[in-house]
Amino acid sequence: MTVEPKQLKLILEAALLSAREPMSVHDLKKMFDEPPSTEVLRKLLDQLRDDWRKRPLELLQLASGWRFRTRAEFLPYLERLNPEKPPKYSRAVLETLAIIAYRQPVTRGDIEEIRGVAVNPNVIRILVERGWIDEVGHRDTPGRPALFATTRQFLDDLGLRAISELPPIEQLAQELELTHENQ
Repeated sequence: MTVEPKQLKLILEAALLSAREPMSVHDLKKMFDEPPSTEVLRKLLDQLRDDWRKRPLELLQLASGWRFRTRAEFLPYLERLNPEKPPKYSRAVLETLAIIAYRQPVTRGDIEEIRGVAVNPNVIRILVERGWIDEVGHRDTPGRPALFATTRQFLDDLGLRAISELPPIEQLAQELELTHENQ
């Protein structure tokens, strides 16, 4: 049974609106007996993104797939419904994450060399538990230290498709300085 393009678009929209996690094109194809081509799906997803451009939700393509998310300008209102505070991360955690994101893959020794202090094992544990970094191998040097890199979860949580979409390191450094001065 072939599905008409208009109906196909509605099915994609329903699936994406009800999904808890981003959905890849491969996942979306599983819904159909006769899956549409990847090109057709991408075209329909782009049309959906355009359809939602002036709505409170936006359709994003992330590292692990497509998902709807509330536009940033509506978040302050929605946060009042659920006033849970997001976890606060220490400066050491954020610096370590930034080093891994911008220099990956890196070892604990690389991080210590850049930061100038020893890396507390809890810092790495926090980032691994959050799903933002993972061990991706071992450096071929004495002791074979673990190499760490960011994950798709990290990219998804930041609303990015690829690590290349991170802001330039200089911009990040300026923002950190401003934040530090205002505290």
